[in-house]
Amino acid sequence: MSTRKKLHMIGNAHLDPVWLWQWQEGFQEVKATFRSALDRMKENDDFLFTSSSAVYYEWVENNDPAMFEEIRARIREGRWEIVGGWWIQPDCNIPSGESFVRQGLYAQRYFKEKFGVTAKVGYNVDSFGHFGMMPQILKKSGMDYYVMMRPMPNEKGLPGRLFHWESDDGSQVLTFRIMFEYCTWGKELDLHVARCAAELREPIDELMCFYGVGNHGGGPTKENIASIRRMNEDPALPELVFSTPNRFFEAVEEKDVRYPVVHDDLQHHASGCYAVHSEIKKFNRKSENMLIAAEKFSAIAERAANQPYPKDFITAWKGVLFNQFHDILAGTSIEPAYEDARNLYGEALAIADRNLNYAIQSLSWNIGIEEEQGMKPIVVFNPHSWAYSANIELEMGGSVKDGTILVDETGKQIAFQSVQSLATANGRYRLSFVAELPPMGYRVYKLRTEATEARLQINPIKANDYAMENDRFRIEFDPATGFISSLNDKKLGFEVFRPENGGAAKPVVIEDKSDTWSHNVFHFNQTIGEFHATSVKRVEHGPVKSVIRVTSAYGSSRLVQDFTMYRDLDYIDVKVTVDWREQFKMLKLVFPMNFVFTRQTYEIPYGFKEREHNGEEEPGQAWVDYGGIARDKGVVYGCSIMNDAKYSYSIMNKELAITVLRSAIYAHHDPKVPEENGHYTFIDQGIQTFNYRIMPHEGNWEEAGTVKRTQELIQRPVSVIETYHDGALPQTNSFLSVDKDNVIVGAMKNSEDGDDLIIRLYETSKIATDATIALPQWGRVIKASFGPCEIKTFRVSKDASVPASEVNMIEW
Repeated sequence: MSTRKKLHMIGNAHLDPVWLWQWQEGFQEVKATFRSALDRMKENDDFLFTSSSAVYYEWVENNDPAMFEEIRARIREGRWEIVGGWWIQPDCNIPSGESFVRQGLYAQRYFKEKFGVTAKVGYNVDSFGHFGMMPQILKKSGMDYYVMMRPMPNEKGLPGRLFHWESDDGSQVLTFRIMFEYCTWGKELDLHVARCAAELREPIDELMCFYGVGNHGGGPTKENIASIRRMNEDPALPELVFSTPNRFFEAVEEKDVRYPVVHDDLQHHASGCYAVHSEIKKFNRKSENMLIAAEKFSAIAERAANQPYPKDFITAWKGVLFNQFHDILAGTSIEPAYEDARNLYGEALAIADRNLNYAIQSLSWNIGIEEEQGMKPIVVFNPHSWAYSANIELEMGGSVKDGTILVDETGKQIAFQSVQSLATANGRYRLSFVAELPPMGYRVYKLRTEATEARLQINPIKANDYAMENDRFRIEFDPATGFISSLNDKKLGFEVFRPENGGAAKPVVIEDKSDTWSHNVFHFNQTIGEFHATSVKRVEHGPVKSVIRVTSAYGSSRLVQDFTMYRDLDYIDVKVTVDWREQFKMLKLVFPMNFVFTRQTYEIPYGFKEREHNGEEEPGQAWVDYGGIARDKGVVYGCSIMNDAKYSYSIMNKELAITVLRSAIYAHHDPKVPEENGHYTFIDQGIQTFNYRIMPHEGNWEEAGTVKRTQELIQRPVSVIETYHDGALPQTNSFLSVDKDNVIVGAMKNSEDGDDLIIRLYETSKIATDATIALPQWGRVIKASFGPCEIKTFRVSKDASVPASEVNMIEW
């Protein structure tokens, strides 16, 4: 029996469909690479090829059907292996948890339909870090193995090239970190094979060695293959076998070797990618959430109002998923690539918006609303699986007369106020009120313009140009700087922010001369200036809310923060408008926290991650929480910061910071040094807007409802101004609810095959939980046991006699 060690030679071509080129060039490179791989197979009976990404196969299917049939034949004979059962190799930090599910849902179903196979190996060889909940999503999408490369050994130490990667729910995938690089040059492979062979150390006697021209495609060359045959005659080298990831993992699984377990994110690589190109990040989050909301209401409307379920959601999702490619969503491609990305997002948003409108208007049109002179019905829809209070703002025609009142469906008066309209014209105004919404349903409010009843008189909160105060909090601003000088929790008598640190919501300018990726940069801390106020002024004031606008400047740049305090809601909303004119600089919003014994938690896709407060730039989803013990009070306390567009954070010396933007050069890759007087296009120039929310809270974030308050911010209620009409639906309604706060619905949609209902839920607090999911309009109740951080998917037939069943993420 041979004792010779073995290198599995993995013939592949890393294909970047977009990077230093646009997708049309990537489209051609895919065809050229696949043609080359097929030609090598004709020349070599033992040559094997590995490739990922369903979108490439769809391109070939649509543009060269004959070559598509050749590929099908090679897959059938086992010589062409499909890996990475996702639509594309995405950025593995920024997409939402549901986006990662859809990567697998659409790709694995495509592979099964077209080729009769599904991928067994997850495959993201160039992505810039990997979020810690991925093993569960891989497993529940049919993949037991994973191949990655970044972070490299200098960026994160791992116990070996092979390890079990485990997520918080306990799911594990056997993972391989690629040695050195995923692609090679087109000539002899002697040096590459020699360095890979040096990695074979007991008890590991088999590893994968990746070869083939990549990035701009190409694949294995004749010279590559010939050099492998030649080197395999050298007994001093390991045995070199043409192989695939499937064959490699099958071989190592048979060995009596215990592989170490890694329970962690796989970070960090290219930390600048978490923030660079604000627009692409904002469009990503907006598209994801509008599609998810549209699917929910489309599924409801089909069942409750006979509105046909749309067929084009898959088109929209495919565009969003393609834009999540790691060199698009990370912000590292050339500038024209982002025109293409805007087009895809535009298509996705138009589909989502149209389908959402069809759904909610079919529902609102079927609500029975009585005729009443001078009454405007407003139907407010809640896309979430829990009841909550939400500030609603909508544009109205006409004007607010003295006799106007707002009531709910029972006739109870609701406080409202008129705020500045989006139209600078007569005959339009903007209404603001707080709605009490039922779980995943709607409620009718009525604006009575000719009421005989006196308007409800409610005093506004206390507010002037520099301070606002409701029953729970008092916030004060320094008129010179515009920073928050005090945020006091009146209930506890506690200052949330450290008063000695110069203020909170502080816009700090940091020197950043790194390239677009920020290669080998982990901390951004070279502060070179701050924005300072040019105006601090109260601009809205009424029984619902008050707003203080802080306008500030730095150099040629301008920043506006509108701080909103509500009379009845225990958080502060901030709308930010930045007009950025700087280069080689970064902007952070800094919040000095007043806690000891701290715990820092970041949202990651379908989960969360606690991290050290060491100042490193960290990827996160829409919320981050700084918790601990309230200084000098001795009680558990924290502050959650949520936003609708950003993904990059840092925490250092009790200062939490949101990274707002980076003004790097488009597609600038180290070690290229820009010319001192060269002409370059810089990212994030001009105006951008986003919203964030400050939510101080007693107890920890799990008890405070941070996950729900964040979802309410990024997936907002939708309103329709209706008319009176007959209808079978009541004026308030709920279609789905969950009885446990830590289990929420991530998606609800029609099944990909047929018209069953798909409901995906996840446990948010790392607590084993028994939950009941109720669908009262259809007489359905689902009882489910969730493990800590577990994601579950249920299939519910329209036939009430068929019990709901749990399925995997591919809906099988």
